[in-house]
Amino acid sequence: MRRVLAVLATVVAAVSITGSPAQALENGLARTPPMGWNTWNTFECTIDETLVKQTTDLMVSSGMRDRGYTYVNLDDCWMTRSRDADGNLVADPAKFPGGLKALGDYVHARGMKFGIYESAGTETCQHYPGSLGHERADANRFASWGVDYLKYDNCGSSGSDTQQDYIRRYSAMRDALKATGRPIAYSICEWGNFAPSTWAPDVGNLWRTTGDITNNWGSIDSIYHQNAGLASAAKPGAWNDPDMLEVGDGMDFQEDRAHFTLWAAMAAPLIAGADLRSASVATFSTYLNGDVIAVDQDPLGKQAKRIATGGGLDVLAKPLEDGDVAVVLLNENSSTKTVSTTATAAGLPAAPSYRLTNLWSKELTTSTGTISASVPSHSTVIYRVQADASGTSIGTSQPVQGASSARCIDINGTAPTPGPQVDIWDCDGGGNQAWTFTSAGELKANGLCLDASGGTSAAGTKLVAWTCHGGGNQKFRLEADGSITQAGLCVDVTGGDKPAGNVNGTRLELWNCNDDANQNWALKR
Repeated sequence: MRRVLAVLATVVAAVSITGSPAQALENGLARTPPMGWNTWNTFECTIDETLVKQTTDLMVSSGMRDRGYTYVNLDDCWMTRSRDADGNLVADPAKFPGGLKALGDYVHARGMKFGIYESAGTETCQHYPGSLGHERADANRFASWGVDYLKYDNCGSSGSDTQQDYIRRYSAMRDALKATGRPIAYSICEWGNFAPSTWAPDVGNLWRTTGDITNNWGSIDSIYHQNAGLASAAKPGAWNDPDMLEVGDGMDFQEDRAHFTLWAAMAAPLIAGADLRSASVATFSTYLNGDVIAVDQDPLGKQAKRIATGGGLDVLAKPLEDGDVAVVLLNENSSTKTVSTTATAAGLPAAPSYRLTNLWSKELTTSTGTISASVPSHSTVIYRVQADASGTSIGTSQPVQGASSARCIDINGTAPTPGPQVDIWDCDGGGNQAWTFTSAGELKANGLCLDASGGTSAAGTKLVAWTCHGGGNQKFRLEADGSITQAGLCVDVTGGDKPAGNVNGTRLELWNCNDDANQNWALKR
């Protein structure tokens, strides 16, 4: 009889929760888009305590935590196939022998937050127990484990559900989370069904706007197009979610950068999905770009709007709290294209001059209003544009850092004697790493100019430091895409397309431009 009464109480509670009208979500969380890491994209069900702890520690040591990546989130497959005798969810003891409370404590002790996964139906997408009818009990369970973030999926539900059914089911967990008294960010994952941007801001902190992402450009580009038109729904505490990041999960360098840039411009959650333990230096150079992250995390909370499109060339503009505008030039084509707009089209006031800060190369330029760049295939250029301002990198001395190595262009030796090789070395602030792009088109340090050895410009030519003489083999240009070019060739870390080619002392040469990370450079502030 006691068991019958318990079952009846559960049913009554479920009806009471799901039958209540939706109320606005005001939990004070996710005032900027959440940032962190999730297990699903790379590992799916192959997850365990060791993986999560190693990744948590790496997020601290790599600087990701300090850049804002604070959530460490379990996805599906963390639990046993059935609830316990009391109806509680149980963490798989083989995968998580210490239990999820202890794992949450481990994450919290490192200044991070702990996230978990469940589904709004009778089962998860991998056929583990769902939360339908168990919302209050499961929310309390999560709170007792110290959970800070819930990703709530949409499997195990009826194929005939209506929009109101969705709202009731997702509101049930919203209310259950609130009742725990613990602040838990709420991520709705219903794949963009029934136009969630029209109702989910009152239910969750973020809501999926599309189907699942995969690690290829076609998926990234398609999801971008689905999400780009939903800007009006985004605001502090409520965000369109075009799914997790595939940066470092198999695409090429430019596609990774474009993916990250587009998500930042769209004020999307930045949740990494790669195996960070094996991520390259180039991958971390993307994840750790503080200037692009600042666009995503801007407290004004505006999502970029597409202000021009056509022929596979798009322009997006995102207003920022300080009055600047982030402008993204996107090339979806299979070859390099020029993409252009104007400051006034981007929403900036009329002004005699505008300062353009390239957020990847860090180059400063001044414009009277035109914003234009040559953009590689499947890539972007992003500028932070300020009205009534000017600035230029010409004449400014600063290190030049490579994306594939995180090392700086270096003259081998400190004496200003012509002839030493130019290579990469740990950035140390020395004069032999203090480079100046001059108005004459030179790249100069230690009183010498970067020089294509032998006086010619040909693929394979090694670079040296030589007496400045104004010849063509000493003319270098920092391009908007981060390459440094001479005579149609790019400054290249020799063999730098592989990790072994990015060690201290690796020489620089001219090579055919290929848009890879070992040909990508940024001015180091």
